[in-house]
Amino acid sequence: MVNEIILNNTLIKVYSFEHRKVNQLHEISVSFEVTSEEYHDITTLLYEGTFDVKVPERELSFRGTIQQYFTSISNLYEEGQVGDFSLTLLEEKN
Repeated sequence: MVNEIILNNTLIKVYSFEHRKVNQLHEISVSFEVTSEEYHDITTLLYEGTFDVKVPERELSFRGTIQQYFTSISNLYEEGQVGDFSLTLLEEKN
């Protein structure tokens, strides 16, 4: 089981991970929790759209772009809240 990924040097602990190949390119789907304290940093990171992706537990790294992204809550600015984020990243063609 993969427990963490790294996007642009930011460690994200995940509770769900799937890896597959799509037209010979890596695609990963992850789910992770974001607290109200982390919300700003994580959403600012995700707005970048394209990342250096690393999955240390699988010795996997690639440049990937968001294919799908959604969250269970749209406003985590209220203290003490936690949202579930889901993210799918696809490797960019060289």
